[in-house]
Amino acid sequence: MELVNWLAQNRNDIVGKWLNETMAAYPTESLAVFEKNKDQFTNPLPHIISENIGLLFDELLKGFDSNKIAPALDGIVKIKAVQEFTPSQAIGFIYDLKPVIRKKLAENFKEGEYLDELLTIESEIDKMALLSFDIYTKCREKLYEIRANEIRNQTHMLIRTVNELGQKKGREVRTNENYNSSDNRIGTHRACLCG
Repeated sequence: MELVNWLAQNRNDIVGKWLNETMAAYPTESLAVFEKNKDQFTNPLPHIISENIGLLFDELLKGFDSNKIAPALDGIVKIKAVQEFTPSQAIGFIYDLKPVIRKKLAENFKEGEYLDELLTIESEIDKMALLSFDIYTKCREKLYEIRANEIRNQTHMLIRTVNELGQKKGREVRTNENYNSSDNRIGTHRACLCG
């Protein structure tokens, strides 16, 4: 595939532009901090994104292999999921690669040249986006699970504290931890101070 070889030769320029597009999704204040502090240990986000963007591009040129692409996607998408990005914001950086490649091609080749190969690469980019959505969804599910467990633990601690206080006054709190199918809130706890 001639286009793949040409893209590999222009890797640094394409990856650099893709990285700029990806980082542009962050607020201006954040970008100023990223520029000011480039230490990968005190400010790991730019380093993680930069490193994984390069890996994604390299793997894309080798052909789509979800086992090799997933770890690099995981590094970027998990950060965005934790930062409360919407799904489209979290995976949108993948689609930013298409116009970067198209613009670079337009600067160097006639319109339509390498079109079939370009469409193949763009199809691989689409597969990468779908995989990243799966990763994003799993990460968000895990975050919600952690939050639900924290709330459950806090509720139990609160009930224990209230019971300890209530025992001094001869009262206790009872909880109903059974899920009521008519209640849309899963895992709700109802406490009532019984005398």
